[in-house]
Amino acid sequence: MNKYLLDTGILIGYLRSAPYAEYVEREYQPFALPNVGVISIVTKAEIYSFALSHVWPDKKKQQLKDLLTNIPIVDINNDLTVERYAEIDAYSQGKLASRKLPPGMSSRNMGKNDLWIAATTSVLSATLLTTDHDFDHLSGSGFLNAKYIDPKTKP
Repeated sequence: MNKYLLDTGILIGYLRSAPYAEYVEREYQPFALPNVGVISIVTKAEIYSFALSHVWPDKKKQQLKDLLTNIPIVDINNDLTVERYAEIDAYSQGKLASRKLPPGMSSRNMGKNDLWIAATTSVLSATLLTTDHDFDHLSGSGFLNAKYIDPKTKP
Protein backbone atom coordinates (compact mmCIF):
# COMPACT_ATOMS: atom_id res chain seq x y z
CA MET A 1 0.00 0.00 0.00
CA ASN A 2 1.19 3.49 -0.89
CA LYS A 3 -0.20 6.69 0.61
CA TYR A 4 -0.32 9.80 -1.57
CA LEU A 5 -1.17 13.36 -0.70
CA LEU A 6 -2.14 15.32 -3.81
CA ASP A 7 -1.16 18.96 -4.08
CA THR A 8 -3.41 21.59 -5.65
CA GLY A 9 -1.79 21.43 -9.08
CA ILE A 10 -2.51 17.72 -9.30
CA LEU A 11 -6.20 18.30 -8.55
CA ILE A 12 -6.34 20.99 -11.22
CA GLY A 13 -4.92 18.45 -13.65
CA TYR A 14 -7.67 15.99 -12.76
CA LEU A 15 -10.34 18.64 -13.28
CA ARG A 16 -8.91 19.59 -16.64
CA SER A 17 -8.36 15.97 -17.71
CA ALA A 18 -4.78 17.04 -18.34
CA PRO A 19 -2.31 14.51 -19.74
CA TYR A 20 -0.18 14.78 -16.59
CA ALA A 21 -3.18 13.68 -14.50
CA GLU A 22 -3.47 10.61 -16.72
CA TYR A 23 0.22 10.01 -16.06
CA VAL A 24 -0.37 10.25 -12.30
CA GLU A 25 -3.21 7.73 -12.58
CA ARG A 26 -1.14 5.29 -14.59
CA GLU A 27 2.14 5.68 -12.70
CA TYR A 28 0.97 6.04 -9.09
CA GLN A 29 -2.68 4.90 -9.07
CA PRO A 30 -3.47 7.04 -6.00
CA PHE A 31 -7.12 5.97 -5.87
CA ALA A 32 -6.70 2.28 -6.71
CA LEU A 33 -6.70 -0.09 -3.76
CA PRO A 34 -4.61 -0.83 -1.84
CA ASN A 35 -3.24 2.68 -2.42
CA VAL A 36 -4.70 5.64 -0.58
CA GLY A 37 -4.97 9.12 -2.10
CA VAL A 38 -5.88 12.09 0.12
CA ILE A 39 -5.65 15.86 0.18
CA SER A 40 -5.04 18.32 2.99
CA ILE A 41 -7.79 20.67 4.09
CA VAL A 42 -5.33 23.37 3.01
CA THR A 43 -5.39 22.02 -0.55
CA LYS A 44 -9.18 22.14 -0.48
CA ALA A 45 -9.03 25.81 0.52
CA GLU A 46 -6.40 26.56 -2.15
CA ILE A 47 -8.40 25.00 -4.95
CA TYR A 48 -11.60 26.80 -3.93
CA SER A 49 -9.63 30.06 -3.91
CA PHE A 50 -8.23 29.18 -7.34
CA ALA A 51 -11.77 28.56 -8.64
CA LEU A 52 -13.00 31.91 -7.32
CA SER A 53 -10.04 33.91 -8.57
CA HIS A 54 -10.33 32.33 -12.04
CA VAL A 55 -14.11 32.86 -12.07
CA TRP A 56 -14.98 29.26 -12.80
CA PRO A 57 -18.47 28.73 -14.18
CA ASP A 58 -21.01 26.83 -12.10
CA LYS A 59 -20.50 23.63 -14.10
CA LYS A 60 -16.75 23.63 -13.35
CA LYS A 61 -17.39 24.39 -9.66
CA GLN A 62 -19.78 21.44 -9.54
CA GLN A 63 -17.09 19.21 -11.09
CA LEU A 64 -14.77 20.36 -8.31
CA LYS A 65 -17.33 19.53 -5.61
CA ASP A 66 -17.92 16.12 -7.19
CA LEU A 67 -14.20 15.39 -7.28
CA LEU A 68 -13.72 16.44 -3.66
CA THR A 69 -16.57 14.23 -2.43
CA ASN A 70 -14.51 11.22 -3.54
CA ILE A 71 -11.19 12.20 -1.97
CA PRO A 72 -10.58 11.94 1.78
CA ILE A 73 -9.60 15.28 3.30
CA VAL A 74 -7.07 15.36 6.13
CA ASP A 75 -7.41 17.97 8.86
CA ILE A 76 -4.42 19.86 10.27
CA ASN A 77 -5.91 20.50 13.70
CA ASN A 78 -3.76 18.14 15.76
CA ASP A 79 -0.62 18.54 17.84
CA LEU A 80 1.56 16.27 15.71
CA THR A 81 0.88 18.21 12.51
CA VAL A 82 1.43 21.53 14.30
CA GLU A 83 4.76 20.30 15.70
CA ARG A 84 5.86 18.98 12.29
CA TYR A 85 4.93 22.33 10.70
CA ALA A 86 7.26 24.07 13.16
CA GLU A 87 10.07 21.58 12.53
CA ILE A 88 9.81 21.84 8.74
CA ASP A 89 9.68 25.64 8.92
CA ALA A 90 12.76 25.81 11.16
CA TYR A 91 14.59 23.23 9.01
CA SER A 92 13.79 25.12 5.80
CA GLN A 93 15.22 28.28 7.34
CA GLY A 94 18.35 26.43 8.45
CA LYS A 95 17.47 26.94 12.13
CA LEU A 96 16.53 23.46 13.34
CA ALA A 97 19.20 22.48 15.84
CA SER A 98 18.53 18.74 15.56
CA ARG A 99 18.66 18.61 11.77
CA LYS A 100 20.81 20.89 9.67
CA LEU A 101 20.46 21.63 5.98
CA PRO A 102 22.87 19.65 3.79
CA PRO A 103 26.08 21.39 2.78
CA GLY A 104 25.50 23.72 -0.15
CA MET A 105 21.76 24.06 0.45
CA SER A 106 20.62 27.54 1.35
CA SER A 107 17.82 28.39 3.72
CA ARG A 108 14.41 29.36 2.35
CA ASN A 109 11.06 30.60 3.52
CA MET A 110 8.23 28.33 2.45
CA GLY A 111 4.73 29.57 1.85
CA LYS A 112 2.50 28.91 4.84
CA ASN A 113 0.10 26.72 2.86
CA ASP A 114 3.01 24.65 1.55
CA LEU A 115 4.26 24.21 5.12
CA TRP A 116 0.87 22.81 6.19
CA ILE A 117 0.78 20.50 3.18
CA ALA A 118 4.32 19.31 3.88
CA ALA A 119 3.57 18.76 7.57
CA THR A 120 0.43 16.79 6.74
CA THR A 121 2.30 14.65 4.22
CA SER A 122 5.08 14.02 6.73
CA VAL A 123 2.76 13.02 9.58
CA LEU A 124 0.93 10.61 7.27
CA SER A 125 4.22 9.15 6.00
CA ALA A 126 2.78 9.72 2.55
CA THR A 127 4.34 10.69 -0.76
CA LEU A 128 3.45 14.18 -1.94
CA LEU A 129 2.49 14.43 -5.61
CA THR A 130 3.03 18.01 -6.74
CA THR A 131 3.41 20.12 -9.87
CA ASP A 132 5.78 22.64 -8.32
CA HIS A 133 9.28 22.63 -6.92
CA ASP A 134 8.44 24.21 -3.55
CA PHE A 135 9.04 20.92 -1.74
CA ASP A 136 12.24 19.78 -3.48
CA HIS A 137 14.49 20.67 -0.57
CA LEU A 138 12.46 18.40 1.73
CA SER A 139 12.86 15.24 -0.35
CA GLY A 140 15.63 13.21 1.23
CA SER A 141 15.51 15.29 4.42
CA GLY A 142 13.68 12.63 6.37
CA PHE A 143 10.57 14.79 6.54
CA LEU A 144 8.84 13.64 3.38
CA ASN A 145 9.10 12.23 -0.08
CA ALA A 146 7.88 14.60 -2.80
CA LYS A 147 7.40 13.54 -6.40
CA TYR A 148 7.46 16.38 -8.89
CA ILE A 149 5.04 15.86 -11.76
CA ASP A 150 5.86 18.05 -14.72
CA PRO A 151 2.62 19.54 -16.09
CA LYS A 152 4.05 18.93 -19.58
CA THR A 153 4.19 15.16 -18.94
CA LYS A 154 2.22 13.00 -21.33
CA PRO A 155 0.81 9.58 -20.35
